Amino acid sequence: MAQRRGFREYLAGLLLPRDRNKTLTCLAGTEPVAGAQHAAVQRLQFFLSESTWDHEQVNARRVELLLADPTTAPHAGGVLVIDDSGDRKDGKATAHIGRQWLGRLGKTDNGIVTVTTCWADENLYYPLHAVPYSPAHHFPTGKKDPGFRTKLQIAVELARAAKVAGTAFRAVAADCAYGDQDGFRRELYAAGLPFVMALKPSHGSWAYGKDAYTPLHAARALTWTDPENPGDWTQIERTFRDGRTETWWAADATLGFWGPDGNVRLVVATTDPATLPSQSTWYLATCPAPAAPARPTSRTRR
Repeated sequence: MAQRRGFREYLAGLLLPRDRNKTLTCLAGTEPVAGAQHAAVQRLQFFLSESTWDHEQVNARRVELLLADPTTAPHAGGVLVIDDSGDRKDGKATAHIGRQWLGRLGKTDNGIVTVTTCWADENLYYPLHAVPYSPAHHFPTGKKDPGFRTKLQIAVELARAAKVAGTAFRAVAADCAYGDQDGFRRELYAAGLPFVMALKPSHGSWAYGKDAYTPLHAARALTWTDPENPGDWTQIERTFRDGRTETWWAADATLGFWGPDGNVRLVVATTDPATLPSQSTWYLATCPAPAAPARPTSRTRR
């Protein structure tokens, strides 16, 4: 009973719109300093530091309920999104803290980074798993320590965990922070997980110096005259979440052993094949996967 009450109070405190939702006094709804000895604060303190509850078991049960509910059950037309999120923190005493890249701030700073997986389709998304990344200085022997894991290693483990949990998805999706990592893509391929990942235009040089050949060079090598004579490009209609549509163009490019017939395809999508504008051109590394089954029409979406 005490743990159930503690969990309810903790969760409610996190979800309520309060200015200080990272402090126990705020979670319990008491004054910042004077309320530290309030019974509600002490209950939360005991729940977080002394109770025997296991956050992984709690999350496993949450995922189990999501997968079993017809309104949230994943289907093979969705995707598994891998990303990480960083929060700035002061001091050095907090677990997992360190000076590292914080994408939310767009700079390197002192903070905590958490690697996450999220299931999504056009109408619904929800988090599956989250694991904090611990910088090397938290381990006795640094990066050589058996317990140290990079964000890429954590991400692969979370993708496998989603598969083991029974989460259906068409592909693993990630931005170029993950897509540019050759080893990460190989790990997913070895695990039988198809993927669609963004690449930087300059990624994947297959030669050095003036002979460097990148996704941008591969895209420029594709034939294009005009919309009436698109050459290698295929017109597609892109539908956004708000319902608006745009005309884009997509094509298979060749880069080294990447190509339409290789294990990895290089797909370029853009609003203008003639100029390949940087703000509206995507370079994607994709692993071939079977076509997704038709989306269920009887499921009610939230």
